[in-house]
Amino acid sequence: KQRRFGLDGVEIIVWKFRTMRVEASDATAARQVSANDDRVTGVGRFLRKASLDELPQILNVIRGEMSLVGPRPHAIGMLTDGEDASKLVETYAHRHRIRPGLTGWAAVNGSRGPVDTPEAVRRRIALDLQYVEHQSLWLDLAIILKTVPCLLGDTVAVR
Repeated sequence: KQRRFGLDGVEIIVWKFRTMRVEASDATAARQVSANDDRVTGVGRFLRKASLDELPQILNVIRGEMSLVGPRPHAIGMLTDGEDASKLVETYAHRHRIRPGLTGWAAVNGSRGPVDTPEAVRRRIALDLQYVEHQSLWLDLAIILKTVPCLLGDTVAVR
């Protein structure tokens, strides 16, 4: 389980399968996952590659803490290039106006995996805010339909 921000910036516990060695886990994402990360276990590598590590978040959806579609929840205190990612974009908190999701507009538009540069954070937040401003049932359905091929065809994203 990991602490994340939910609706209105309220802290929630997000469920995931453990993919990192216990002694090397980093709940605050001070060091984001990188390619061939030595903290990720062999089974964890498979779970991440198949995006199965996120499957327990269905419990968060059932509990009403998350939605199927919305901005992916970031770790509280996540660092990007040594800085708190939430401080890199003035409108960062606006992504919390809706529930976080299992999948989202940013994910199906190439912003998956770590946001390890200020530019990557800005791009992810811009995509998240596009979704927040244009959220609709039809957009949600389109995102859900794009998610499966995105997951299966994404060989670039570090997970």
